[in-house]
Amino acid sequence: MTSPLVSVILSVRNGAADLPKAVDTILKQTFADFELIAINNGSSDGTGAILDGLDDPRVRVFHQKDIGLAGALNRGISLSRGRYIARQDHDDWAKPARLERQVAFLEAHPRCALVGTRAEIWVGNTPTNRVHDHPTDDSALRFELMFNNYFVHSSIMMRASAVQEVGGYSIDPKRQPPEDYELWSRLARRFEVANLPDRLTIYREVSKSMSREGVNPFLEHLWIISAENIAFSVGCEIPQHDHWNISALMHGLYERLLPNSNIDRMCRVIQEAGRRIQLNSPGSDLSQRVKTATERLRFAHAKCKLGLPHAKPPEALRRSIGFLFRIGKLLLRPGPGRGHQD
Repeated sequence: MTSPLVSVILSVRNGAADLPKAVDTILKQTFADFELIAINNGSSDGTGAILDGLDDPRVRVFHQKDIGLAGALNRGISLSRGRYIARQDHDDWAKPARLERQVAFLEAHPRCALVGTRAEIWVGNTPTNRVHDHPTDDSALRFELMFNNYFVHSSIMMRASAVQEVGGYSIDPKRQPPEDYELWSRLARRFEVANLPDRLTIYREVSKSMSREGVNPFLEHLWIISAENIAFSVGCEIPQHDHWNISALMHGLYERLLPNSNIDRMCRVIQEAGRRIQLNSPGSDLSQRVKTATERLRFAHAKCKLGLPHAKPPEALRRSIGFLFRIGKLLLRPGPGRGHQD
């Protein structure tokens, strides 16, 4: 059998209610040269029966005990035959041209190992006005990955060779979740990364979505991965004092702030990271991103020192002040009969 160009990996545990539609959006892609590796990761509902009932030669179904999402995805990668590996969650939807556009991009950009798409955000089956319009170019993503994840997991496509080179998803409980951000970070240290500017994914917020559960437990891991990314961006093998503190402030983990924090020195770290990334990406301009990041950092440091953990960020404060100013002007505007006398 000829190997497909793309292997789409879907791991599901107790997702019978949402699974059929998600699978259908893959099977109806405009790009047809793919295999769908569907892993039933220890389900106790009707998931297994739904997968076994799929009548499409491109679908390969595997049943196993629950080994966690990262472990299941690694098994899918080990079973894949494609040059490219795409992800699909059981509760998100792919627009018809998603795979076609991503294959075309990776074929045209051989140095890129990871490409995602922008996404619409729905609540269940209802569209909202919210979107994930993440940065698209490598330099912006490389800079923003120092602080957080800017890829929608169910939108991504990766080069299989690059994934194998970095070792796939981490199954270390001290590093995942977020298993996606952890893997993107390691890929971005060796290869170019990108997002397509089109919203080719529908990211659905559903009641039992894994991404909506247990947010606080992975904050600690987020802090560690972010500090590692900051360190790497300025040429350090392991995070130093300032890198840990920057990550702690950016994620609101004020209890993790190390003693003798120096905000000016931390801002210089961010500026140096921006300079290095920009130097490796001729034509890019990260000045506004550097400015925004240092403003956020200074504000977080100030409210930490003042003991105001719930204070609004600078942009929110500016909006609030502007709103109050406009209200004040309306209240002070002369009413009928109270105008100026000649």
